[in-house]
Amino acid sequence: MIIAIFVILTLLLLPDFYIYGMYLRNIPLVWKLLFFAPSVVALLSLFSAKFFGLNNTITTIFLVVLLCFALPKMVFMGISLIAKLLGIWSITSYHVTTIIGIVAASLVSVMAVYGLTFGWKHLETQHVDLYFDNLPDAFDGYRIAHLSDLHVGSYGDKTKFIQKIVEQVNKENPDLVAFTGDIVNTEPEELLPFTQTLSQLHAKNGVVSVLGNHDYCLYGDRSRWSDVREGGLKVAEIEQTMGWNVLMNESFVVERDSEKIAIVGVENTGKPPFPQIGNLPKAVSGITHYDTAKCNENIFTILLSHDPSHWRMEVLPKTDIPLMLSGHTHAAQLKIGNWSPVKWMYKEWSGLYQSDNQQLYISEGVGGTLPFRFGARPQIIIITLHKRVTK
Repeated sequence: MIIAIFVILTLLLLPDFYIYGMYLRNIPLVWKLLFFAPSVVALLSLFSAKFFGLNNTITTIFLVVLLCFALPKMVFMGISLIAKLLGIWSITSYHVTTIIGIVAASLVSVMAVYGLTFGWKHLETQHVDLYFDNLPDAFDGYRIAHLSDLHVGSYGDKTKFIQKIVEQVNKENPDLVAFTGDIVNTEPEELLPFTQTLSQLHAKNGVVSVLGNHDYCLYGDRSRWSDVREGGLKVAEIEQTMGWNVLMNESFVVERDSEKIAIVGVENTGKPPFPQIGNLPKAVSGITHYDTAKCNENIFTILLSHDPSHWRMEVLPKTDIPLMLSGHTHAAQLKIGNWSPVKWMYKEWSGLYQSDNQQLYISEGVGGTLPFRFGARPQIIIITLHKRVTK
């Protein structure tokens, strides 16, 4: 935590002092105070979170300052330093470099304002067709509405956007709604204003969900919980009151015309430092192949697992599960074209991935602990399963 605070302080203050020393020494005092004011506000919100706990107001204030003021200042400073290092800093190029820096910083500010106002509520629905050799014939055309990472705590008690999601999903008339975790930010109670709205989600085979790392409430008041799972159990309990089927290392079977598929859900499993609670062998017991274990049946299986890194860690090397659905990455809530900084952390981070006969689909999610999205729009994924026709 100390290292994190030091890094944040450096990112906030270094551009301020650089720009002040290079450009603003001779401006009136009132303008100097206005220039430093955003960083002061960010520092106050940071220390408030440290000593009094994190809440949506503090998070939003810090995010606004960071994206709309601190980040543009960093960009301006970076352009200035690059010009110096390349030896193109001179009296003649001074003004050109300054103008380029101002334009670049302004573009960053515009992107930030868009992401904080419209981008994080610009909902889109994507339709995806997935093909499998071993899909039972009766399930050709089976439709799954894949939702992930609602993070309802970011909406306070305002249900309008969540209602829009529910209406859009119901309009698609899916066979199954699959939610792959992170329904809250820090506390189970964040979900309470939304239970009536989310209970309106419907599908022929119901709504099924798993827990994500935030659902264990590790980022709130940990003194409330005696162990790492207790917060998650409370979230699961609330989801169940909404009529959702919460799979905690469990499975259930869907039947159509005497044919079956299995829906398996594991608790969070993935990269540290997030909780490692999933038990996939238990979840698939008697349904499908796991390592060298025998099973009574080998049913076409769909696995819900919040963290996509679980796919390479365990699913690929030890099972023959044909489809895994995940979320977690949010595409860093920042995507330009097909690029996102989350690529530096996750090999698989958005959309479809395939290894032989096994597929992984990652939703970029709906919300986030930070009310910001640029490029990585909130999304509903409608997946249609198809039996691959072999010639």
